[in-house]
Amino acid sequence: MRPARIGPTANSTVGMATHIVLGMAAASPWIAIVDDDPAVLRGLARLLRTHALQTRTYASAHEFLAALPSGLPECLIVDWQMPDMNGLELLQQLRRQGIQVPTIVISAHGSAGAQERCISAGARAFLAKPLQDTELLTAIAGARSSAGTLGP
Repeated sequence: MRPARIGPTANSTVGMATHIVLGMAAASPWIAIVDDDPAVLRGLARLLRTHALQTRTYASAHEFLAALPSGLPECLIVDWQMPDMNGLELLQQLRRQGIQVPTIVISAHGSAGAQERCISAGARAFLAKPLQDTELLTAIAGARSSAGTLGP
């Protein structure tokens, strides 16, 4: 019986490419987007990719929290109003766990009071939907630059 031939095949090349890309993604900074609206998740991820920013999307705060053991994002963009756990509650949960991630809260229904509560809870920005690209990108740049300066 001859040993199996080991060498490049179409499948092994794809596998190696996938492994390399995944390895780079894990080592690179990324931005988490948490929103219960799939269209918002797709739109924001697309926008950020066009600006060479890597993203991971989550359909709920619980889904994001469950993924935390795999690593922290450089920045978190979270919707204010979601079922089960809203953006403010997610911020508070992260704080209780001693986790600080520069966070941008986005909302279609936010009020001045909601904005004040989110900023008091540690959000770096509170932006109204529909989002303006430049406003969001400026907020992300500010959050990313503060990522290394977060204190307890």
